[in-house]
Formats: sequence, structure tokens, C-alpha cells
Amino acid sequence: MNHLDLTILVIDENAVRAAIIDEGLREAGHHRVTVVHEVHGIARLIENLKPDVIIIDIENPNRDMMEHLFQLTRSISRPIAMFVDRSDTASIEAAVDAGVSAYIVDGLRKERVKPILDMAVSRFNVFNRLQRELAEARSALEERKVIERAKGILMKMRNLSEEEAFTLLRQTAMNEKKRLADIAQSVVTAAGMLL
Repeated sequence: MNHLDLTILVIDENAVRAAIIDEGLREAGHHRVTVVHEVHGIARLIENLKPDVIIIDIENPNRDMMEHLFQLTRSISRPIAMFVDRSDTASIEAAVDAGVSAYIVDGLRKERVKPILDMAVSRFNVFNRLQRELAEARSALEERKVIERAKGILMKMRNLSEEEAFTLLRQTAMNEKKRLADIAQSVVTAAGMLL
């Protein structure tokens, strides 16, 4: 995706600060920018707008507002950059837990908006890729466990060697045009019903 085609949502209760962000984005070539000054009703706006990136700017974040924003950001998988004027460790940890990709304390300047936006997008992409790879690795591990269990069942019930059991699973998968793991799962499920 071309970075300049991004739809960007700016959430900022302060019009002056919002203008700084807006100007920084437009000077960097971003023109699909929506600025809102009200946090309430933001979930529906996000649903309708489907922004690629969200920038949140809060001068003096209070706990309730942060919690509301973090509940929202946890549920949407988007790069999020957050500017705050001051912060404490707990707020930073909460922001990271909520999936905020860039959390900037006391750094709102026009010329910093674009590099921070780019960093948020690239961090988000790296994190997403790692999450996907982790899920794939867990899935592969689960599939291997099921295949091992199915081999064990076939070895016991049909008095086969490990290699023969695996060959039988693989041959059945090819004949039925199914994945090996799916055939193995069927064997494990059937054995659970029979034993």
C-alpha cells in the first residue's frame, strides 16, 4: 500500500493541536485526513471510515479517557500513534498492551508527525507479522501433535510400524484430497469414540 493513500483519523480534543497534526500530515502529502474533536461515538466513526492509521492526541490524559481509548484500540487492528504531554509508566504499559504502535510523550511538532506515523505503521506491520508467524507456528505444532497421536493409534490398533502408520495417513490424505492433519484429526476423533 502506498503510504500517501492512507486514510488517517486524527482524534484530538484540542483544535490547535489537531491543526498542527493535520498540517504536518498534509505537508507530508497525506490528503485523506479526518479530524475529530470528540472521543464519544468514535467507535461508529471508525467503523464507517475504516481508517488505515489512527493518531490520538491527548494533552492531559485522564484515566477514564485513556481506558475508553484503550478498550477501543484493543478491538481494532490498526496502527495507532498516540501523542500525550505527560505520562507515567502505567499509562505507557497500558498503551502498549492496548496495541498502540507509537506512544510519544511531549513531542507534538509538525515536522515530527510524518516520521512518527511511518514508525507506527512499520512497527504495527512487524508486530502483526510476528503475531501471524507465532499463530502459524502454534498451529503447525498442534498439527504435528495430532499426527503423532494418530500414528500412535494406528500403530496400536493395526499393529503397524511408525513408518507404516505415517504412510497410511499420507496415502489416505492423498486419496481423499485432504490435508494430512485433517485425516490425523479424524483418526484421533474416531478412536476417541471407539475406545
